[in-house]
Amino acid sequence: MVLTWNLVFIVFLSSACWGFDWKPDRNFISAAGPLTNDLLHNLSGPLGNQGSNFVAGDKDIYVCHLPLPAFLPEYFRSTRASKITHYKVFLSWAQLLPVGNSRNPDETAVQCYRRLLKAVKMAGLQPLVILHHQTLPASASQSSEAFPDLFADYATFAFHSFGDLVEIWFTFSDLEEVIAELPHQKSRSSRLQTLTDAHRKAYEIYHKKFTSQGGRLSVVLRAETVPALLLEPSTSSLAKDAVDFLSLDLSHEGLSEAGLLQKLSELQTIESKVKVFIFRLKLQDCSFTRKDPAGLLFRLFKAINKDQELTIGSDSNIFLNCSSNSEKRSRSLTDSLALAAPWGFTTAAGSLPPGSAYQGVWEVFANQSRAERDVFLRDVFPEGFLWGVSTGAFNVEGGWAEDGRGASVWDRLGLQKAAKSQATPAVASDSYHKVDSDVSLLRGLRVRVYKFSISWSRIFPTGHGPSPNPQGVAYYNKLINSLLDSHIEPMATLFHWDLPQALQDGGGWQNESVVHAFLDYAAFCFSTFGDRVKLWVTFHEPWVMSYAGYGTGQHAPGISDPGVASFKVAHLVLKAHARAWHLYNSHHRPQQQGQLGIVLNSDWAEPLSPERPEDLRASERFLHFMLGWFAHPIFVDGDYPAALRSRIQQINKRCPSPVAQLPEFTAAEKQLLKGSADFLGLSHYTSRLISKAQQDTCIPSYDTIGGFQEHVDPAWPQTSSPWIRVVPWGIRRLLQFVSLEYTRGKVPIYLAGNGMPIGESEDLLDDSLRVDYFNQYINEVLKAIKEDSVDVRSYIARSLIDGFEGPSGYSQRFGLHHVNFSDSSKPRIPRKSAYFFTSIIEKNGFFTKGVKRLPPPSPANFPPKIRTFTFPSEVPSKAKVVWEKFSNQPKFERDLFYHGTFRDDFLWGVSSSAYQIEGAWDADGKGPSIWDNFTHTPGSNVKGNATGDIACDSYNQLNADLNMLRALKVKAYRFSISWSRIFPTGRNSSINRHGVDYYNRLINGLVENNIFPMVTLFHWDLPQALQDIGGWENSSLIELFNSYADFCFQTFGDRVKFWMTFNEPTYHVWLGYGSGDFPPNVKDPGWGPYRIGHVLIKAHARVYHTYDKKYRQEQKGVISLSLSAHWAEPKSPEIPKDVEAADRVLQFSLGWFAHPIFRNGDYPDAMKWKVGNRSELQHLATSRLPSFTEEEKRYIRATADVFCLNTYSSRIVQQTTPRLNPPSYRDDQEMIEEEDPSWPSSALNRAAPWGMRRLLNWIKEEYGDIPIYITENGVGLANPKVEDTSRIFYHKTYINEALKACRLDGVDLRGYTARSLMDSFEWLNGYTVKFGLYHVDFSHVNRPRTARASARHYTELIINNGMPLAREDDFLYGQFPGGFLWSAASAAYQIEGAWRADGKGLSIWDTFSHTPLKIENNDNGDVACDSYHKIAEDVVALQNLGVSHYRFSISWSRVLPDGTTKYINEGGLNYYVQLIDRLLAASIKPQVTIYHWDLPQALQDIGGWENETIVQRFKEYADVLFQRLGDKVKFWITLNEPFVIANQGYGYGTAAPGISFRPGTAPYIVGHNLIKAHAEAWHLYNDKYRSRQGGIISITISSDWAEPRDPSSQEDVEAARRYVQFMGGWFAHPIFKNGDYNEVMKTRIRDRSLAAGLSKSRLPEFTESEKRRINGTYDFFGFNHYTTVLAYNLDYDSWISSFDADRGVASITDRSWPDSGSFWLKMTPFGFRRILNWLKEEYNNPPIYVTENGVSHRGGANLNDTARIYYLRSYINEALKAVQDEVDLRGYTVWSVMDNFEWATGFTERFGLHFVNYTDPSLPRIPRASAKLYASITRCNGFPDPAAGPHPCLQPEDAAPTASPRREEEVQFLGLALGPADAQRALYALFSLALLGACSVALLSYKYCKRSKHREAQWGQQELSPVSSF
Repeated sequence: MVLTWNLVFIVFLSSACWGFDWKPDRNFISAAGPLTNDLLHNLSGPLGNQGSNFVAGDKDIYVCHLPLPAFLPEYFRSTRASKITHYKVFLSWAQLLPVGNSRNPDETAVQCYRRLLKAVKMAGLQPLVILHHQTLPASASQSSEAFPDLFADYATFAFHSFGDLVEIWFTFSDLEEVIAELPHQKSRSSRLQTLTDAHRKAYEIYHKKFTSQGGRLSVVLRAETVPALLLEPSTSSLAKDAVDFLSLDLSHEGLSEAGLLQKLSELQTIESKVKVFIFRLKLQDCSFTRKDPAGLLFRLFKAINKDQELTIGSDSNIFLNCSSNSEKRSRSLTDSLALAAPWGFTTAAGSLPPGSAYQGVWEVFANQSRAERDVFLRDVFPEGFLWGVSTGAFNVEGGWAEDGRGASVWDRLGLQKAAKSQATPAVASDSYHKVDSDVSLLRGLRVRVYKFSISWSRIFPTGHGPSPNPQGVAYYNKLINSLLDSHIEPMATLFHWDLPQALQDGGGWQNESVVHAFLDYAAFCFSTFGDRVKLWVTFHEPWVMSYAGYGTGQHAPGISDPGVASFKVAHLVLKAHARAWHLYNSHHRPQQQGQLGIVLNSDWAEPLSPERPEDLRASERFLHFMLGWFAHPIFVDGDYPAALRSRIQQINKRCPSPVAQLPEFTAAEKQLLKGSADFLGLSHYTSRLISKAQQDTCIPSYDTIGGFQEHVDPAWPQTSSPWIRVVPWGIRRLLQFVSLEYTRGKVPIYLAGNGMPIGESEDLLDDSLRVDYFNQYINEVLKAIKEDSVDVRSYIARSLIDGFEGPSGYSQRFGLHHVNFSDSSKPRIPRKSAYFFTSIIEKNGFFTKGVKRLPPPSPANFPPKIRTFTFPSEVPSKAKVVWEKFSNQPKFERDLFYHGTFRDDFLWGVSSSAYQIEGAWDADGKGPSIWDNFTHTPGSNVKGNATGDIACDSYNQLNADLNMLRALKVKAYRFSISWSRIFPTGRNSSINRHGVDYYNRLINGLVENNIFPMVTLFHWDLPQALQDIGGWENSSLIELFNSYADFCFQTFGDRVKFWMTFNEPTYHVWLGYGSGDFPPNVKDPGWGPYRIGHVLIKAHARVYHTYDKKYRQEQKGVISLSLSAHWAEPKSPEIPKDVEAADRVLQFSLGWFAHPIFRNGDYPDAMKWKVGNRSELQHLATSRLPSFTEEEKRYIRATADVFCLNTYSSRIVQQTTPRLNPPSYRDDQEMIEEEDPSWPSSALNRAAPWGMRRLLNWIKEEYGDIPIYITENGVGLANPKVEDTSRIFYHKTYINEALKACRLDGVDLRGYTARSLMDSFEWLNGYTVKFGLYHVDFSHVNRPRTARASARHYTELIINNGMPLAREDDFLYGQFPGGFLWSAASAAYQIEGAWRADGKGLSIWDTFSHTPLKIENNDNGDVACDSYHKIAEDVVALQNLGVSHYRFSISWSRVLPDGTTKYINEGGLNYYVQLIDRLLAASIKPQVTIYHWDLPQALQDIGGWENETIVQRFKEYADVLFQRLGDKVKFWITLNEPFVIANQGYGYGTAAPGISFRPGTAPYIVGHNLIKAHAEAWHLYNDKYRSRQGGIISITISSDWAEPRDPSSQEDVEAARRYVQFMGGWFAHPIFKNGDYNEVMKTRIRDRSLAAGLSKSRLPEFTESEKRRINGTYDFFGFNHYTTVLAYNLDYDSWISSFDADRGVASITDRSWPDSGSFWLKMTPFGFRRILNWLKEEYNNPPIYVTENGVSHRGGANLNDTARIYYLRSYINEALKAVQDEVDLRGYTVWSVMDNFEWATGFTERFGLHFVNYTDPSLPRIPRASAKLYASITRCNGFPDPAAGPHPCLQPEDAAPTASPRREEEVQFLGLALGPADAQRALYALFSLALLGACSVALLSYKYCKRSKHREAQWGQQELSPVSSF
């Protein structure tokens, strides 16, 4: 008795209300609950503002419904923390079994209660389950007799459904209430007996069938009624025989305490030693309870127990309410519950602390059977669930040194690994250059969120602000904007392990200052990106960095210090995180409304031996060390978990010296940390079995410090990673643990990393193991959400693509997309797992969703009917105006790129066709087509004997095809239906439902993705069964085709709104029935095509009318057919017959089908006449071209709603008279056609993009203003590579011509469809020709698809809706700085002539130009422009230009004939003196180039620039010029374009002196000497002349700009950089940077030299003194620039020794860039600004003078040189933009003043602003229009804004030719010089001839009009009317 009293007394005095402690009997039941609606309402409010009565009574019991309240796990856990052991759960019989019996349960209710019970158990509580409390099912309340059996059935159902979760049951909680519910016809005692019988039955069933569950059962009795029940035999079983313990209700309000105690004391008298549980304890006076709780309980227990311990437990609600009411201030739920702790509880093993979350999870799941554990849940995730994928910057970005990025710790580690030939992250997946590619992959996946990290060192290269790296910022801006444009939410991680190396050098995360640096970096990111980024992650998996980076040293920065550094780093990371959160919360959240959290990683841990308490403790400790290390301070209390702190204290106490040093947080830091996250991001991959460490050691390691050992179950499936085993159920348990331990229902969980790798040795595309992994893990996440009520908001798979995986390099592949790291373009290929993940996203889980019948996107409001003509086209047609308008366009005007966009609703699409892609030729009941039969027949002539049996396997790879379409962002997909897949026999009596299902799934997928289906009914693949009855030659096919079409309209028309009956019928009838090359292989060229074409037209019309009458009104679609044609360009546009032939070609190809349908229902006259006439000549009775009846014409006319056009190329057409026999469709056209060999080639046709514009115009003129859709256009290439730049050029130029037609010509173009989506079976070419935007690997069983570069380009076109002018390309109005220098240039050898005059010596160009086959047309510079004798004319030309300066060069051999100062030729020198004087007199200042390529031959004879003595010779030559001319010349250039001198003169040999046999050494030796010669001349002037002459001196260096061919390829980017460094940097780097060659050149040439077996580099080296002497030898940067190239890497064999091989770069040009007269010069103004900016950045912004810039043309005078005007205006404007960019540009020089000798091309290329007429002995300089333009620019010093009104500088000054005026008496007449009298007579004669001609024309016109009157009467006055726009 004493023991009992003490127990009771201590129990209740121990509650927090009274501040005592207690260690109770571990088996004592302390019960709370149940859930009530009032309680849930209170709990759902703000946790800090709970009402006082947060523990409710039994009334208004909560009825379970899904989803469970998110806060329940936290509430239950807090209840458990208050030392409550059990929780009451009331089941609802009426809810579970609505009809009263167990045959029809409510499964949703069952699931709900199971989840509720699991939540209880998960919190460490045990459920007390009451079977019935209040409302009976209707059937149970109707009959007392049936009640016991019904209840027994219900009880059995409950035991079976919930028995695995419940150990203590109660049948009824209030007998009186149930009695009241039973029918009142019976007495109360009778009804009580009914309940007694029901209870007894339930008891017996439980103990008979469910004893294995080990539970107990009772019934709740009111205390005052128990004695009476025990004394009555019929009811005594309620209190003793049919209960395992007595359960009492002590809440009766009418009973006093004394009376209650009296009743209780009688219990043991009547029934001794009965175990008692106080189910409900509630007295009227709670105040008394509060005053003396111990006394009350003591008295109750005393009354029950007598002298024995018989009370097994009690209701504790009264004490919880008591404690709650006693609070003087508002508390959180957890705090409030913690205050009320009546008694404690531990497990039987005594292994885990009270209220342990781990214990709760372990108890729920530990005893699960494998079947229960692995049951698959078919359900969906909550609406709005975020599906995503992730990457990390250092894993995928590459670009490690690009655009100013600083090194990170991984780069340093990477360099160390590179030295050991190990993998590095330098390029990785090259995502820095592949934003568009990666975002397209995300679109393909359909993810909603993309988690990526920002590279700290890409933003702040040194780790510190305040100046960010603009290129890095631009990269992330582009990525974020691209994501948002694709409706993908960015989740940005600030730190993913890649600390800037500069910060690491200062201690990194062991230095407190890094926290401040991180805060600055975070603040910048929030400010810069936070307007768009709403999900922020401060740190990704900091445990990995602390453990592997600073603990084991396996990760960067490679520090191994697990006891000190690891904990210190974690400490600073936590502080940095907290400060960043508060910064965001205070300064950014109010405006940006985002969320900020942290991503923590954790394995799940389970005891190796569950029966060992120490293993259980070790497992929990493992989680605290891994997850709690970071989670506990942030989500619990601001400090490390107690388990971690105590463990470290223990080990340090045990060991002689501290093993680990765990820093401490100050109170302020704890406050800062606690609650510093809006969400908990969780990464999880695998699970571990944990045991207590076997040995206690003092050697520091992670496991030693933690006191645990890690194991795996060998039965767990392995992955290619040694640390990841497949343990899917672990993620559910971990999520439960996280929810209970950390988030507690208050903070959402974002699952931010889950996945597994495959190895390089596995199938890199068919990753079925990963599919299984995702399937199981994602399902376990679903269980956690649905069954355990864990608040998980996202699932983010790792990772989007393969990447650099730290120590394992590239051997571990986590990507949903395979990256081919051996391919420089780093192509991404979707794996099987990518398609699987998309399917999960689409279903939002694991339910098969129903079809969404969404209305498809409509591109336009289609007109119901087109307007057609009642009269035929003329011969030739009126469309001949197209040739008149376009054929004489100058090439420059024709090809000039047009910037603009298409109409807003423009329909961008891609195409395919059934036979080409579907495969599955005999699958699922498909019938054979004629192409199946053809390709299976030997001798089919298909290349490689290929078939379409599998093709792209699209029938089985629908997900892959939809993925590509989403990635492309197309608005439409054109595909064809396989007739024989729908109707295997071709007839509607044989419908193949599998085929129908395939097309339904395809169409539904398109519609769901907002992609417009454009469906072709017939694309050449006729069912073989129909061919067997004659095919299209059998007239019954018209109706069969109609029935097939009718079925398609009926089946698919609710979603398909764009139908095409036939694809390219011209090709089908000619190749299938004319040439016989295609099936059905009928060779009947004279009759077959016309006969079949006739049938097809009628079949089309039949189908059109079916749609029009039956379906259009409801479906509101359009129907047409897709016609094809090449453009036909007359060979001689001025010859009418050729024009007529071109028109005829179009009528025979396009008009054949278009004319009947779009005009008058009949064939064009051009066809009828030609075929009819030739048939008659062939002695045939009738025309081979069939005729339509008038009724058929009316039926056929206007049977198309839009015009669908397929076009690929052009042909040059010429009239001819072919043979008559044998008859042939081809010969009927009476023409021959060819392609221009200068057009770019492809695998099939040459590209002539301008033909697109002309063809569209022809259609408009011929058929009216009808809406046109281009339904096929593309190019076939033989090269299968994913780098398909030529296809990009094709699309770019063809689409641009379509844009011109649309915007400039008014063509009503509505859409463009690129052919094709992917490589496919290309008919007779098999798989050898590739049309696809996606490459398909036909050698792989899965037919993987890889996006080509053209796919990315096409997506860009779609996003931009065309080709808008980039903002940076807008024309800039403004002026250059004051004092800007305007000049024009020439060079001595190019203009002077007088090659042997006045003692001039020979130069190398004299020799070279007199060498056969060196110069085009055998030209030479002997006379050139004769400037030696025409100083005055040259000065006039300069004055025409308004320049302030004139750049010319001095001929070395004219001043020093043998190159030395032994003899100075005064005659030659005097020429320059005169020139300079005349210039100065005209206020034009000289800019003198000392050397412009024309070395004295005498010096070349002794080695020229290869001989080092030339350095001194050049210095001496320069000295002469400085001395003799320097008083007047203030602007000197030592050398012009040394690159050309060295490379072309001594490498290629294409320039003098023409040396080409030492290309790997001579150029470098020459360059070496040129640099030293320049330096010596500079120092000479600087030391000797500058002070008294006051001039400036430097060098002119030339360079093209280079853009990467593929900007998304790191290799191409590096190639472009290398191109510029090898060209411009070769000479600029030593002079303008450091006196030595750039590292790129030095490294590459050295490496290639050594690889070739040489002992040293072929590039000479400067001595240190030479470097010092060379460095800085400039006063300005003289720069020549003309053009831009597209560069890409080209690897040469090491044995090839040449400049090009060393550079390793190949170059091409964009076809859209305008041509010039020089093959190497394309007009690319944008490159000018870019290279000027490059010079600024590379050489510290030196003063720059552009010393040459201009463009050439070939041909005659071209006085209206429009192209040159365009070039100069745009290039000079780019220079103005460069000035705006703060480039220190001081002057601009145009090349050239006049046409001149252009080196190897002689006089054929003309650069001059003045035309020089070389056929005129006087060589006049005649100003071109460009001279006037340039003069206006020089006068205005730029470009005045026209918006400001006319500027005075724009007033024209007439430019005059420099030739002498003609004699007055000469008159120019028709090119002849005549005297006045002769001219007068000639004029009279011309007038007479003109008059005679006019009369003749009038007579002929009269006769013609008279003859054609009857035709006019027939046609009437009807004119062509445009089709109304829709």
